[in-house]
Amino acid sequence: MKKINFDVKNNPFYNFSSARYAMSARINVENLWKFCKENDYSFFVLSLGCLMNATNRVENLKRRIIDDEAFEYDYLEGVTPIMNEDQDIYREMRVKTPQEFEDIFQWHDYVKKLSDDILSGEKEGFFIEMEQRDLTNIANYSCIPWVDFDMITSCEVDPRAIQPLITWGKVNDDYEMTVAITVSHIFVMGRDLAYFYEYAQEEFDSF
Repeated sequence: MKKINFDVKNNPFYNFSSARYAMSARINVENLWKFCKENDYSFFVLSLGCLMNATNRVENLKRRIIDDEAFEYDYLEGVTPIMNEDQDIYREMRVKTPQEFEDIFQWHDYVKKLSDDILSGEKEGFFIEMEQRDLTNIANYSCIPWVDFDMITSCEVDPRAIQPLITWGKVNDDYEMTVAITVSHIFVMGRDLAYFYEYAQEEFDSF
C-alpha cells in the first residue's frame, strides 16, 4: 500500500456519527449464468471473481485510514462466508485476486479447492477480529442466493470503518441480480459507486 495526500481530519464526513452508506442496483448476469450452466463452473465463485475485479478497478474503494492518515492498497483480496451442502458447517475464507492466476478459470479451481479444504477441515478458515479488518487489504463479499432482494443493510462494528461490504442475491427470471455495496463516504462518492457497477456489469458480460 501507499500513503496518499488526503486531509483526513478536515474531511466533511470524518466526524459524522457514521460515514457509512449503502447502495443496491441490479446487474444483468445472463452471460455468466448460461456460461456456468453450460460449462459446469460455479456461478457463486465466478460471480465473486467478477465483483472482486470490479472492486479493485475503483481506486477509492481500496483506501483506508490508519493512525489518522490515508493509505491506498494496491489491491484488495476477498473474504467470504462459505457453507457445506447440508448447511451445518459455516466458515470464512480469504481468497487471492484473480490477477494472481493465469486466467479466471485457474482462479476458479483454486477457490473451489480452498473452499472444499476449509469445509472438510483440511485447512483452517479465515479469522481476524472485526476491529482489525480495516488494517488488512480485504473487502468482504457475501452471497444470499435464496432471496431476490431489492436492498439490504449491513452490520457495523465501527461507524468509521472503511472496508467495503458487497452482497449479492438470487438471480431472477430476467437474469437480473441485485448487488449491494456498503462503503465510507469519507472516500467513496456516488461517481465511484457508478464506476463500480459499470465495471461489474462489464465483468459479468465478458463471459
